[in-house]
Amino acid sequence: MPAAAHQTTLATAPAHQTAPATAPAPPATRSRQAAAPLLGLACAALATVVWSGSFVTSRGLHDSVPPIQHAFWRWVIALLAVAPFGARRAWRQRHLLRRHARYVLLVSLLGVALYNTLVNQAGLTTPAATMGMIMAASPVLMAVFDRLGGVRLGARRTTGLLLACAGVVLLVAGGGAGFTPGTLWMPAAACCFAGYSALLRRRPAGLDGTAFLFTTFLAGTVLLLPAHAVSLAVQGGFAPVPGTVLPLLYVGVASSALAFFAWNKAVALIGATRAGIVYYLQPVCVAALSWALLGEHTGATGLLCLALILAGVVLGAGSRR
Repeated sequence: MPAAAHQTTLATAPAHQTAPATAPAPPATRSRQAAAPLLGLACAALATVVWSGSFVTSRGLHDSVPPIQHAFWRWVIALLAVAPFGARRAWRQRHLLRRHARYVLLVSLLGVALYNTLVNQAGLTTPAATMGMIMAASPVLMAVFDRLGGVRLGARRTTGLLLACAGVVLLVAGGGAGFTPGTLWMPAAACCFAGYSALLRRRPAGLDGTAFLFTTFLAGTVLLLPAHAVSLAVQGGFAPVPGTVLPLLYVGVASSALAFFAWNKAVALIGATRAGIVYYLQPVCVAALSWALLGEHTGATGLLCLALILAGVVLGAGSRR
């Protein structure tokens, strides 16, 4: 075609031929986008319920397994549980992990080495229900970290956060929770967990979730190794009987491998603040488990405060329009 004729054809062509409209997202993509918040909330709820059992376990093992040895063997078991799924992926991504070694070490220190060790230390003198109540303050710290990172919370989510926080405060102040020397360890544990959750949003792009989980478990176990050696030398070991091995298997497989995978997925889908609001369910679950398994009772005032916490969770975890 001559050049002049070609230019004339372009000039007279309809606009929609030169600038096609953007095609709408396929139905399958829209369906996945709509299901992501529900999946995120479900993962956060699963992790919260499973973690509630670890508070009861920490309290139940307080006189038979030293806190550091409890934490160390928890992560050894978790590492063995995750290794078949994550070890090979971590090896394939070793160069990416090496580039972000400082980030991985910080996450491992906060979420693996310190958090559960502090909870176990608190379990020496603190009832499980009280530990769960104090730990429920961590979503407030998650929201603060998110806000500092530029995330807008919205009026509904902020209201739910404050409502659930008020329930926790009233529960501790008037619900008969009481304080012991061990409760001094729990705010530190809450800070570690909130920092871990906030850092999850900064996970390097392209890093596989299972590889990340395996690497943090491995790094956290190595970080605990010197403290474990000191504990063995000073306190001695513990008897590997069903009463100690079975709880350690629970916290290693369920409360570590399963729950941390679910929590990391939840934060990736809905963010730390929204997942943190679901985390307010933890004192409810811990109170129920500690009553059923350890005989710790919650009074009428405590039950009223738990209802307040549930109302805050329902309000704050809902979708923002």
